[in-house]
Amino acid sequence: MTSTLLVGVIALAVGTYAFRFAGPALRSRVKVSPRTVKLLEIASVVLLAALAVTTLVPSGSGDFGLALPAGVLAAAVLAWRRAPLLVVILAAAVITSGLRMLGVH
Repeated sequence: MTSTLLVGVIALAVGTYAFRFAGPALRSRVKVSPRTVKLLEIASVVLLAALAVTTLVPSGSGDFGLALPAGVLAAAVLAWRRAPLLVVILAAAVITSGLRMLGVH
C-alpha cells in the first residue's frame, strides 16, 4: 500500500467513527422538534422505497426479464408484512434464482 492510500483509509476510518460517535454524544444537547423527527422518519421510508423501485428497473445491457422484478416484489411484500430481514433477503434470492433456473428471464 502506498502512504497516500493508507492516510486516506485512516482518515475515512476516523471520520466514520466521529460521525457514529456524534449521534449519541450530541443527543442530549441538540433539541429536535417533533415535526422534524416525523419528517426524518418519513424520509427514511421514502429512501427505502426509492431503493426498491430502482432495483426493479435494472440499468445496463442485458436481458433481465421478469425474474429480478419478481424477486424484488416478493421482498417488498414480505417487508411490508414485517418479516425478518433475513427472510426477506433469502426469499428474494430464492425466487429470482428459481425463476432463472426455470428459464424465466
